[in-house]
Amino acid sequence: MSRPVITTDARASGRAAAGLPRPPVPKPAGARLSGHLPRWGRDAIALLEEGARLGPVFRVRLWRPALVGYQPGWNRTILSDLDGFRSRGSMSQLSPFLRGGVIALDAPAHRPRRAQLNPTFHRQAIAPLFTGRFQDIVDRSRPQGTFDAVTWASAVVRRLLTEAFFGPGRSPALEEFLAPLDRSLPAPLLPRPLRIRRMRRVLRAALADPPPGTLLAAFAALPGPSDDAVEEARVALAAGYDTTAHTVAFALWEIAARPDLNDPDRTGAVVREALRLYPAGWIGSRVAVRDVDVEGVRVPAGHLVLYSPYLTHRDPQVWDQPDRFRPERFDRPLPAWGYLPFGAGERICLGAALATAMVQAAVRAFAGGRLRRVGGDPRPTGVLTLTPRGPLILDHRP
Repeated sequence: MSRPVITTDARASGRAAAGLPRPPVPKPAGARLSGHLPRWGRDAIALLEEGARLGPVFRVRLWRPALVGYQPGWNRTILSDLDGFRSRGSMSQLSPFLRGGVIALDAPAHRPRRAQLNPTFHRQAIAPLFTGRFQDIVDRSRPQGTFDAVTWASAVVRRLLTEAFFGPGRSPALEEFLAPLDRSLPAPLLPRPLRIRRMRRVLRAALADPPPGTLLAAFAALPGPSDDAVEEARVALAAGYDTTAHTVAFALWEIAARPDLNDPDRTGAVVREALRLYPAGWIGSRVAVRDVDVEGVRVPAGHLVLYSPYLTHRDPQVWDQPDRFRPERFDRPLPAWGYLPFGAGERICLGAALATAMVQAAVRAFAGGRLRRVGGDPRPTGVLTLTPRGPLILDHRP
């Protein structure tokens, strides 16, 4: 009989049950005074990868102390216990673009609000409404010759969001509102009161007479004050922008290296694999409501806890050959709590179906053509979302 593998978590739980001292939670190298904050600003991904080599849970000191875990058991506890872990005070609230709407609500207010929004954003509502319209826009925007996938994807996603929320045409106000999300830190985190007020005015006017067949028409029908609908729409626009654009750019980069994947029958698997290897939401967070044990680690009340889809998706204990782009892996069942491109549980990203529809339309537009890499720097960088370190220059020929 093979000897069972005793994990660090099991040892910690066993020691706690026996009344023995818990082993200290490891931490990556950091500065004595400033902790890990300078490393987080320079290269958060490298910091996370170093921490993951130390164990399944490690600690970091950013602007406040935090515990980071990435294995499925950790994800399940943090993401499924809405009463034990709250969103208020977490990292998502650092950006003014995401500070509001259902994202900012905790139990018990979150559940009824989410129930009102779910039908609008369910894939059964999104697909028939937007699949054809999205494909027409992307096909007309498809570049010929050499282009930067990051720049192109950002432009086309702005057009798709305009179509989904406002209907045909351009929205200069939306482009102005989203512009800081295209810049490096700290731009996406800085207060933007004028931009946000202008966007609210535009949304309020549009919601008064929303075009049929748009998401604003659905928002306008929501019960409650009209300002609630304005805020939900504003946050949804911001949350759906750079996350989707960067996923498109990464997916096209990978397809350019494997021409066999540039096939419309494989688009779904290609998009799922791009979301695995390059999850836009590379880090997520909650705040513990009470003292709790998670995977053998004591988490004090009020402590910041982080989960990392980036680390989970690249964990060799969860995924075979995790660093390789292999869409064929999705021919098999997904590991429970091991695939989190949009989070998981009751707070799974509201816009998952919308984002997926946009990425699939963009990827499908290149099917049958010749796409090759010219140059660039695809190393993932953890900013507000996961982004390529540099441009991704591709060449497309029919």
